[in-house]
Amino acid sequence: MRVYLETTIPSYLTSWPSPQVVHAGHQISTHEWWDNHRQNYELYTSLVTQQEAASGDPAAAQRRLDSLLGIPLLAITPECEAIAMMILASGLIPAKADRDALHIGVATFHQMNLLLTWNIRHIANAHVREDLRVLIASLGYILPTICTPEELLPPP
Repeated sequence: MRVYLETTIPSYLTSWPSPQVVHAGHQISTHEWWDNHRQNYELYTSLVTQQEAASGDPAAAQRRLDSLLGIPLLAITPECEAIAMMILASGLIPAKADRDALHIGVATFHQMNLLLTWNIRHIANAHVREDLRVLIASLGYILPTICTPEELLPPP
């Protein structure tokens, strides 16, 4: 299974433990998947993930970038950008979230099986996922399964 890593994955993986229960749970699930299950997948990312990971506090940015070392980068092609533009034009993802649309475009064009994210607002959102699938299919592509690390953990 080919997995595209969106920026929230290295963010949750490398951030200080959160005092917020939900975020702390996401961090724990991310660490569990990363430490014990990621070897079962082919991991990929893109320059947009690297650019987002590099922003903010320099020490935190370096930890995020270090977590991505050795993970192949998928090219951001004109086709990826066209998919992202169609997503934005549809209104499924707001214009201010253009990088989120680009993550979807890259993962879609490069035929990833999964797009792994904690971005519940714009990417792993049940209210837009089905409409995204239909839109992507109308463009002649297959939307990767959008999921969180928690969903990739084996049943207890």
